[in-house]
Amino acid sequence: MPSPGVAAVDRALSILAAFEDAPEPMTLAELARRTKMYKSTLLRLMTSLQEFGYLVQLADGRYHLGPTPFRLGAVYQRSNNLHDRVMPLLRQLVADGTESPSFHVRHDARRRLCVFRVDSRHSTLDRVEAGALLPLDRGAAGRIILAFDGEEGEAYDEIREGCIAVSFGERDPDCAGLACPVFGPGGKCVGALSLSGPKPRFTRDTIKAMSSLLLKTAIRLTRTLGGPTDLLDGAVAASVDDARPARRARR
Repeated sequence: MPSPGVAAVDRALSILAAFEDAPEPMTLAELARRTKMYKSTLLRLMTSLQEFGYLVQLADGRYHLGPTPFRLGAVYQRSNNLHDRVMPLLRQLVADGTESPSFHVRHDARRRLCVFRVDSRHSTLDRVEAGALLPLDRGAAGRIILAFDGEEGEAYDEIREGCIAVSFGERDPDCAGLACPVFGPGGKCVGALSLSGPKPRFTRDTIKAMSSLLLKTAIRLTRTLGGPTDLLDGAVAASVDDARPARRARR
């Protein structure tokens, strides 16, 4: 479906988006392949992007993101104050001995964005970094976001009831994760707190212990953001009496 916006702006933003999952700077030919644009069109648009600092051309001729996206990201963090509210809680989870905590928000219809991440103290870790775009339909954090955005189905009903999702090997066959929602004003789910790491460390006992810590952290963050905690409070109370492991999205 064609975008209702300005075509030239759409193409320029598509160029920037091509760098989201590119670990290295790219040649003009690589950018043309990713964006499906002619090189002549790319060069015209990239001249403007370079002029405003969105792209830079390296000495070897390849292109990479410039300083402007980083500066805008810093402005975003200052303006919404999430960094100062979320990061201390993630660090506390690590101090409590959990797997690596992250905070995810919805990016678009298919993907979620890992906004914040702190590595655990374990020697082996899963591969998740702040700024990564991940699928909504795979992984515990994605399922939390889908569930509290109204996705239909028995599995999502159970997630909404218990406020916890657990996934085993959905994105990476060797990793597992668990997540719970964070609410803002009006009870809207503003994101998902998650813990992730190597699958063997997600046993019945560790899932139960980490779920309790994660839910209590989500309650603290929800209160800070001005959201209601009744669902999370109920999930914590239920976890005390319920010895069953959380639902696994995939075994």
